Amino acid sequence: MISQWQLRAAFAQRLSDMYGREVPAYTTLVDVSREVNEDVLRAQGADAERLGSIGRVTAERHGAIRVGTPAELQQVARIFGALGMHPVGFYDLREAAASAVPVVSTAFRPVDGAELARNPFRVFTSLLTPADPRFFDADLRARLENFLAGRQLFPPELLDLADRAEAAGELPEADAERFLQLAVHAFELSPEPVDRAWYETLERVSAVAADIGGVRSTHINHLTPRVLDIDELYRRMTERGIEMIDTIQGPPRWQGPDVLLRQTSFRALAEPRALRTPDGEVISGALRVRFGEVEARGIALTRQGRARYDALLARVDEEAARRPGTDRADLARALWAEELPDTERELAAQGLAHFTYHVVSDRPGDGSSPPTRLDELLEQGWVRAEPVVYEDFLPRSAAGIFQSNLSEEGTRNNDQEAAAYDSAWLSGVLGREVLDPFDLYEEQQNRSLAQVARALGLDRPPR
Repeated sequence: MISQWQLRAAFAQRLSDMYGREVPAYTTLVDVSREVNEDVLRAQGADAERLGSIGRVTAERHGAIRVGTPAELQQVARIFGALGMHPVGFYDLREAAASAVPVVSTAFRPVDGAELARNPFRVFTSLLTPADPRFFDADLRARLENFLAGRQLFPPELLDLADRAEAAGELPEADAERFLQLAVHAFELSPEPVDRAWYETLERVSAVAADIGGVRSTHINHLTPRVLDIDELYRRMTERGIEMIDTIQGPPRWQGPDVLLRQTSFRALAEPRALRTPDGEVISGALRVRFGEVEARGIALTRQGRARYDALLARVDEEAARRPGTDRADLARALWAEELPDTERELAAQGLAHFTYHVVSDRPGDGSSPPTRLDELLEQGWVRAEPVVYEDFLPRSAAGIFQSNLSEEGTRNNDQEAAAYDSAWLSGVLGREVLDPFDLYEEQQNRSLAQVARALGLDRPPR
């Protein structure tokens, strides 16, 4: 029998192999990421593995896919449910992007700590929003929904196997192999000719909308390895002649601990595609939709820490607008140094970041009893703190990556009122709860504090 985590690891590896064959620059990205990680490990030793073992970091991937209808999204949830992956977080890229990105998203990922340690594969999954009149007028919405209703992304056999794997938590080896074959194939780039006129109609609204609703299939949009030094990765990729987007999205590089998520990518490549003209002729063309992304993960922030991060981003925007020509990264570094503590200890003390806490088993005995306050337990060496890795995404960064790989801004009519989408709506569509990432991190931290209390004989978890 093949367990869910084994299915997840095998799917991630096969998807990576497939994407490398289809997008060779992705293989270069993986190779350079591995080189950088090995160099950082040699230079920093155990400190390099503060946010995950080198084995986990090297194997780690996140993917991104895009679908067009709630029914398609529900089917995606069944496929990823077979892999032990749950919907976590609601991301509204319509509001995070300056250009036209008419999608809302969630991320499917493992949520249990042991499952994340085995293989933390994540898939950022975006859903088109045809009901939003800012992007689609009534006529185009009707045409788009009719087109989407006429396609089938996932064969019934794949969905049946997925349901069995989710219910049982495993599959027999032969069924597991069949599931993996069908699942990987579902996310390959289809050779079917693209209706050029229809694709261009949607492209005038948004290149993202065209990629989702202009074709009769879906595909993996990008795959993302994890790297321990994203600035060095960016430099080495550029040296190899691969065109990177202009910036690294997310927090700046600074002297303090890495927090949340930093991302960058190479630019989407013009890939040969068969196009069908209005008179039925099939011609050779090219579409620019797929790219290779890379990420560096930091410590998960608490709600309070995230609010401070968002406020700092807003201040960077204000300062950049007030002082045109000033380097945004320099502005951000200066503000981060002013407003964020530059040690893990202070992040924890101020309640800005999540940690798990563990009793120090070899603490020398001195006849004292353990204190009840967390800061004193840390200072006196009773417990140690390990940072919780941020496993999720940032809507502004995701939108920034999308925008950086678009050749046109698209169109958005801001005189119209936005259609309402939220986490509760998405949970209803999926038939399963969209989990709140902040709750997951808090539960992880609280479980560790409860274990500390039991081990030390405290009346209540330390605070």
